[in-house]
Amino acid sequence: MYDANRRFGVRSGILLGRLFFAASVILMEADGAAEATAADGNKEVAVRACNALAARVDSISRDSAVFLRSFDAKEGGPIEEPSMATTAFVYDNALATIALVACNRDRQAERVGAALLAAVNSATGIDARLYNAYAAGAVKGTPQANGWWSKEQNRWLQDGYQMSTATGNVAWTMLAFLTLSDRTNDPRWCEGARKLGRWAIKNAHSTTGIGFNGGVYGFDGHLSALTWKSTEHNVDLAAAFTWLARCDSSGDWERYAIEARDFVGTQWEPADGHFLVGTMPDGTTPNRSTSALDIQFWALLISETPPQWRRSLAYAEHVHGVKDGFSFNSDRDGVWIEGTAQGALTYRVLGRGRDAARLLENLSNDFAPSGLLYATRQGELRTGLAVSPTSATDDFHYYHWPHVGATAWTALAAKGWNPFRSKSPPSP
Repeated sequence: MYDANRRFGVRSGILLGRLFFAASVILMEADGAAEATAADGNKEVAVRACNALAARVDSISRDSAVFLRSFDAKEGGPIEEPSMATTAFVYDNALATIALVACNRDRQAERVGAALLAAVNSATGIDARLYNAYAAGAVKGTPQANGWWSKEQNRWLQDGYQMSTATGNVAWTMLAFLTLSDRTNDPRWCEGARKLGRWAIKNAHSTTGIGFNGGVYGFDGHLSALTWKSTEHNVDLAAAFTWLARCDSSGDWERYAIEARDFVGTQWEPADGHFLVGTMPDGTTPNRSTSALDIQFWALLISETPPQWRRSLAYAEHVHGVKDGFSFNSDRDGVWIEGTAQGALTYRVLGRGRDAARLLENLSNDFAPSGLLYATRQGELRTGLAVSPTSATDDFHYYHWPHVGATAWTALAAKGWNPFRSKSPPSP
């Protein structure tokens, strides 16, 4: 018996199926178009950031190693503040080295890396170490510590923080050397990383529980230990030691990598899913005075991390998120360009390409006339942190200055390059 309702149902099912298929195709095409647009946007930002870093290297004597000045004045050129006018922070230069490799600008990357390596190899004597900053420019022979002439005091001055050694900066320089080691197979880069790893173990390995402390502060011959521990520094070392074990079998690097990673685990707050900034100077008491953005991202980029740590991304969005980006700390007083780029990279690594593209599109408006990206989108940004142990207040601020570090992180995000992970297979 003929069933009209059945026939209508079949035809309706076919029609609905065709409509669903057509709609699916349209959605897939829309998704594909969105992904293509995002990829084009990422590429444009990558080209601009990569070109800016490479041009900055090429602008300095082309036959030498080079330290890049970290910050420009708003409209370009040196900053009027004497203590910053010629400052090349090690962290920014290590980042630039890694970003230039990601940009396939190997020649420029090796020139900056060579300046960092010269600083490591020239460190001699009882206080032999890597400073936090050097004088920017061409490096021929021994790199020069940064300083400036004070007309008011009629003498040469140097900054206490710049002359100190932060454990995180040591780790980032290790990561820069190991990136160059992967790219070039030149053993000098692995040797440089090994020297720095030994320094960290000797001078920053904790005597109060697990992990590594903040480094040392002061001038040669007058150093004091920074006994607090930074979650960020331990993330950096966990990555650096893990990677170093791939090119050097002479040290117990993996053991120290595990210890640094375990310390990071002690800073995880499961109640609201975020990482504490680290400890107080006793090395054990949690520091709950501020919330830092970078650790919420960086901890997700190293190897062997628990799945629950991914909750820190939602925390970063809720506590640090501002319009079109992220702020450094929970006061959310503006957009921190470097941290926003870190967020974009983390989104990409975790498969959230559209969110990454959205942030990168916003960052495309933050390029200064000099080619670098500004450090902030507004005039000044507080961090809630102090520059040094002698600071009376939380005086570590960022300003609306073109910044090598912000440009490097933006290049890494646009290229989808994770600076914490080796791009080569493990050694057999």
